[in-house]
Amino acid sequence: MKLDITNVRQFYAQGGTPRQLLAVVKERIAAHADNPIWIYCLKDSELEAYCQYLDDTDPRQSPLWGVPFAIKDNIDLAGVPTTAACPEFSYLPERSAFVVQVLIDAGAIPIGKTNLDQFATGLNGTRSPYGAVQNSVNAAYISGGSSSGSAVATALNMVSFALGTDTAGSGRVPAAFNDLYGLKPSLGLVSTSGVVPACRSLDCVTVFAKDLETASAAFAVMDAFDSADPFAQVNVDSNAARTEGRRSGPLKLGVIKPSQLQFFGDAHYQQAYDAALARIQTDTSIELIELDFEPFAEAASLLYSGPWVAERTLACEEPLNQYPDKVNPVVRGIIQGGADLSAAACFKAQYQLKALKRLCDAQLAQVDAMLTPTAGRLYTLAELEAEPVLYNTNLGYYTNYMNLLDYAGLAIPAGATSQGLPFGLTLVGSRCSDRTLLSIARRLNIGAVTEGRDKPVADSRYFDLLVCGAHMEGLPLNPQLRERGGYLLEVVKTAPTYRLFALPGGGVKRPALVGDLENGSSIGAELWRLPIDSVGSFLQGIPAPLGLGTVTLTDGREVKGFIAAAGCVDSGAQDVSRFGDWRAYLASA
Repeated sequence: MKLDITNVRQFYAQGGTPRQLLAVVKERIAAHADNPIWIYCLKDSELEAYCQYLDDTDPRQSPLWGVPFAIKDNIDLAGVPTTAACPEFSYLPERSAFVVQVLIDAGAIPIGKTNLDQFATGLNGTRSPYGAVQNSVNAAYISGGSSSGSAVATALNMVSFALGTDTAGSGRVPAAFNDLYGLKPSLGLVSTSGVVPACRSLDCVTVFAKDLETASAAFAVMDAFDSADPFAQVNVDSNAARTEGRRSGPLKLGVIKPSQLQFFGDAHYQQAYDAALARIQTDTSIELIELDFEPFAEAASLLYSGPWVAERTLACEEPLNQYPDKVNPVVRGIIQGGADLSAAACFKAQYQLKALKRLCDAQLAQVDAMLTPTAGRLYTLAELEAEPVLYNTNLGYYTNYMNLLDYAGLAIPAGATSQGLPFGLTLVGSRCSDRTLLSIARRLNIGAVTEGRDKPVADSRYFDLLVCGAHMEGLPLNPQLRERGGYLLEVVKTAPTYRLFALPGGGVKRPALVGDLENGSSIGAELWRLPIDSVGSFLQGIPAPLGLGTVTLTDGREVKGFIAAAGCVDSGAQDVSRFGDWRAYLASA
């Protein structure tokens, strides 16, 4: 059984129970006991408390009801030790981290705490006294860090999703190396209260998942403002900003100039990158635009050569002063490097970063998102052991700049090398573009090592609705779906038997989809999932001539969506079918 959120919901809809699902989870964990994925797994008696909570909770009111998840062991879970992969540092938190608690309140079940590069310092997954976490596809290779255990637990189907943290790339590099999606939110959107800091001003809590629907569902819960976190920021989500500034027509993706790409001698990874771009380019609605990566790379160099290292020194004062010999030697060497940095150096670097951000923002402004390799090479465990610093630095070439510049990032699976090793790309967007990146990833759908991603499966507790106009992601009426707990399942196209009209009138521009067997064309649309209890109130606000009907998609599926009879469309309506989708029409208007 796959543990993506759709299959978990199906399992429960067919009569399964959380206790039965947890028994499956325990078996899978036991089957991989030789891989040091977990630092602590909850005992049956501890899990029973969460099951009893679910016994008294309505699944219809809990978006993550019974969904198992893992927690990186630098994030607090009440009553379970937090070690940050340093046993001497261990403490017992009385309360869970804010993000963990909101997930539990939404019905998710914590399975345990996962291994990591000690004090979240590293991108490789080998810097832990509990052992180096092995790659989920090939045990001779690194898993990626620092969120190594969380990524591998998800990849091996032990949990539906897992929490990681990301300061330099730790929520993205392990995703690429284990065939996963890794969402790194914009700074402050997900609370870091109850998280052991690595670099407090840059830390993010991230989510790993095997599919976009699970990642989206988890992020929808995690994206909750924590007034007690001084670093928390409200997610403007730019429904307003994206409505005005979202590009329409061809999707414009920025790619790095070939001369600025780095694969560190790995021809297989370079070939996988070229193959991924070639697959993307088969979609004529996507345009690739070369961008200058130099200012991004220069910003990335500041993370470990600049004064931000001092934040790591500050965060690790206790272990450095009280038990330095218990800190991993490589980790100790890195975090001690910030001890002698001056305040003047700090300000100088901030000025430099401000100037670089202006240049990077100008590059991003040309496109809907930037698309880069997530990492330039996947090293073996033996290679990392022989060269622990330089190779780890190489792993951050495409990731280290992101939090310094306060961008959102989404690592996506992008196939495999000729050796069968996972390869991944990362979508990069400006602040609060998190959900836009999820939408773009659905559109790309460029494949993974495990081929054959399932289409979303129907669930009797939810209603799937096709929208093709102002209710689409980022457009003016989209909040009507989100405020009812709706989320985007996938970007789709109708069968070539429809016409799209722009209705006359003031206010928000509205479309009408009309069936036309003889003169129709394929129209771009989105499939959204709504809790069944919220559908009635939503439909009450839909004005004539629109009504609910059956729409056929290009793959033959029939879904419910807004559609109008040809005779009901006002004579003043404009046929905009030639644009292919509503956004392209809006861009032309």
